[in-house]
Amino acid sequence: MTATTATILNSIDEIEPDIWDRCADAAGAYNPFVRHKFLRALERSGSVGDATGWKPFHLLVSSGTNTIGVVPMYLKSHSQGEYVFDYAWADAWQRAGGHYYPKLQISVPFTPASGPRLLCDQDNLEHQRLLVQACQQVAQQTKVSSLHMTFMTEIQWQLAGQQGLLQRMDQQFHWHNGGYQNFDDFLQELASKKRKNLKRERREALSNNIEIEWATADVLTEDHWDAFYQFYLDTGQRKWGSPYLTRAFFSAIQETMPEDVLLIMAKREGRYIAGALNFIGADTLFGRNWGCIEDHRFLHFEVCYYQAIDFAISRGLSRVEAGAQGSHKVARGYLPQATYSAHWIADENFRDAVARFVDEERDYVSQDMAYIDEHSPFNANTDIQNLRKNSSP
Repeated sequence: MTATTATILNSIDEIEPDIWDRCADAAGAYNPFVRHKFLRALERSGSVGDATGWKPFHLLVSSGTNTIGVVPMYLKSHSQGEYVFDYAWADAWQRAGGHYYPKLQISVPFTPASGPRLLCDQDNLEHQRLLVQACQQVAQQTKVSSLHMTFMTEIQWQLAGQQGLLQRMDQQFHWHNGGYQNFDDFLQELASKKRKNLKRERREALSNNIEIEWATADVLTEDHWDAFYQFYLDTGQRKWGSPYLTRAFFSAIQETMPEDVLLIMAKREGRYIAGALNFIGADTLFGRNWGCIEDHRFLHFEVCYYQAIDFAISRGLSRVEAGAQGSHKVARGYLPQATYSAHWIADENFRDAVARFVDEERDYVSQDMAYIDEHSPFNANTDIQNLRKNSSP
């Protein structure tokens, strides 16, 4: 039999784009965040790298000259930009006298959007198991404290659990397309009071002579990015102190993947005052970043949530994933959706403690999702479970 080998890539440029993307294509529906061009934009722009604490450590698994699969992986010196929080784990580990960092992170940096993390044929479970085993072996050989796969698909989460990784669950809020022809069709699914509230919010959001522009591949320019980057900096500095993405990143995606981008911009008196960055997948609109330089009541909801719904309906997309956290999205027609992560912990005693925690956490998240479903904004005739099921990947 041909030997299976695992190779660490310290840059995405160490593998041909066609080879990486063939693995990404085989892993499921088109997801812009696991494409070679997106990960390359992060690296070449300096948004990730040694200086930012996200050292590329991608995994390539081969059998002879045949590629089995690849994994986007990073050697981390902190826990920032991940959106699956393990600060308490790091604190407990270090108070016990250990060193939690470095750790290995299998994810898309700064991107809380679910997708495949084991990039190989979804139907070939044996190849996916090989990738999980290779990741575990790399973690052991590099003597890191832990290995974390975040925002993975449920199928790969189950597989990782079968391989002994600890299974963690959280929730986001997604909008599901019930085959609507327009926004009013969606509104008819809501309870009367909620429907009136949404209409009022949309009116008030644009009441100060604000205009909305959808900038996609055919009209996107560097001027759009100059304006949006100022919004991004303002939000980043207020929320976490140091924005993750460099200005060069936005130019890189403009050059290599403009067809995957939707920039929703708000303009007043001839200048842009707010904007939201979205990425377009095979059947999903992924909301990513928002910012503004003027405050207007309900404008955030209009630009980030309602305009995203309008766009998804116009394109026939099944879902809008509006990013991490935010229970306020429920009143705007977004429903809870489980997100999944899997974790390997080197120390056996610490692993047992974390296992108890994630077991309890899964129960809590499941109960909270059920409660939110019972109090959703939809009217009594809407089958939200069927709505969610019919628009799920």
